[in-house]
Amino acid sequence: MAGNSRRPGAVRKEGSKKGAHKGTGGHGRKALAGKGPTPKAEDRKWHPAHKRKVARERVETARAQQSAAAAKRNPVKVGPDAELIVGRNPVAEAVRAGVPIKRVFLAGGLSDDRVELVVRTATALGAPIVEVSKTDLDRATEGAVHQGVGVEVPAYEYAELGDLLDKAADAGRAPLFVALDSVTDPHNLGAVLRSAGAFGADGVIIGTRRAAGVNATVWKVSAGAAARVPVAQVPNMARALQDCKDAGCFVVGLDGGGDTSIRGLGLATEPMVLVTGAEGAGLSRLVREHCDQVASIPISDSVESLNAAVATGIALYEVSQIRDEN
Repeated sequence: MAGNSRRPGAVRKEGSKKGAHKGTGGHGRKALAGKGPTPKAEDRKWHPAHKRKVARERVETARAQQSAAAAKRNPVKVGPDAELIVGRNPVAEAVRAGVPIKRVFLAGGLSDDRVELVVRTATALGAPIVEVSKTDLDRATEGAVHQGVGVEVPAYEYAELGDLLDKAADAGRAPLFVALDSVTDPHNLGAVLRSAGAFGADGVIIGTRRAAGVNATVWKVSAGAAARVPVAQVPNMARALQDCKDAGCFVVGLDGGGDTSIRGLGLATEPMVLVTGAEGAGLSRLVREHCDQVASIPISDSVESLNAAVATGIALYEVSQIRDEN
């Protein structure tokens, strides 16, 4: 009968009361923490990529050790007080100019009048002739074109500006100098020396700071002109230009925005210092202030500017033409 059933109703078991339960007290926190990003395949020791990485590192280490050992065995070594001149023309020109030779390095099988001149001169001076491989010269010159011959010479000896001015004054003609204002590329310096030698300049003036000095690259690019054209290194270019002015020279700067053209330059026949600035930056403010005139080279509108060495060569040619005509 309804309401009188003895069937027990639903009974809640003890401990099944809904609500908050006791926590783990943080015991499972580590298990829930992330393990970070997945390592690269080459960093997993069990992965094939890791084995390839280890093998690659062993090969690279072995090569580095072999290269270091070869460098120690390389007979083409020059000290800090010496320069290595390479290439048949630069070497021969240095010998003709009387540059002292410490050693000659020759790769076998060479037969050339210039090389024979170097060998004869070295033999007469008692300088050792060392047979080397082309690989030895490659390492010593960092891959430069050496043509299988090189000579070790004392470090370049710079001239004194005062001596250059005195010597030019005694020459009986209007002196001509080239000054490079913060030109840092040795290739440019070498090319300027070559042009200076070709067009009768009495010397080149460079700075001691932020400027290229005479090194092996300059010797190579100058094609031996570094042995014939003296270079004076000065600590302050503006002061050096003032010294030149005091000695009777006019200072002409080269700049694309110059107030006159290098063609028909009126001061060309006078004692002169031709100043070239760095490509891009041009003449510095102090150097420009010491210029008696600033000249430009007419060029096509399609070209923004000229390389420092190219501009200097063109200007020297124009000056030499004017002098020849007068």
